[in-house]
Amino acid sequence: MIDLSILLSRSSAHHDHLCPRQVLGVRAGLAGAAALGLDLPRNDKRLLVIVETDGCFVDGIEAACGATVGHRMLRVEDYGKVAATFVDVSTGRAVRVSPRLDVRQRAQDYTNEEGRHYFAQLHAYQVMPESDLLDVQPVYLTTPIQAIVNRAGLRVACDICGEEIINNRQVSYEGMNLCKACAGQAYYQPVLEPAPLPIPCDARF
Repeated sequence: MIDLSILLSRSSAHHDHLCPRQVLGVRAGLAGAAALGLDLPRNDKRLLVIVETDGCFVDGIEAACGATVGHRMLRVEDYGKVAATFVDVSTGRAVRVSPRLDVRQRAQDYTNEEGRHYFAQLHAYQVMPESDLLDVQPVYLTTPIQAIVNRAGLRVACDICGEEIINNRQVSYEGMNLCKACAGQAYYQPVLEPAPLPIPCDARF
């Protein structure tokens, strides 16, 4: 039996406090793994977690599951939603876990003496039954799991910019290997140096 208080302490170690979203992250991590029949925390790469936001919620999931970006078993698809999908890499089974739409209202039923919503949620999310707190929905991935996890260690150079591309993330185009930036999928654009101003005629020698 996993001790919830230990996981919450592990999550709050990244902050100077414990917040409701950290609690939701820990509870979601426990619920997602349980729905797939996987024990926690994991030291292997069988559990992939795709989170739909960044921030405190993710810290809670990391504390519960042991999944990290560094181990390539935690990915962020930023939809701005407090939700996560848990995938059993071995079987391809997946479940999406999110707070119930009325979870804030339900939290009041567990903290009748606490009028401050933040602290009511902080306490209630720790004690509420999972059925009152979370929705756990079986889903399937629109991108195959093999393409998401992909081939660690594979390296090629972009045929345009020359930068190294790892983990099979290159884009193939007309026989070339391109990075996503050179293939037109960049999230950034370089700042170009402004052209020098012309020298006024009366300043020329």
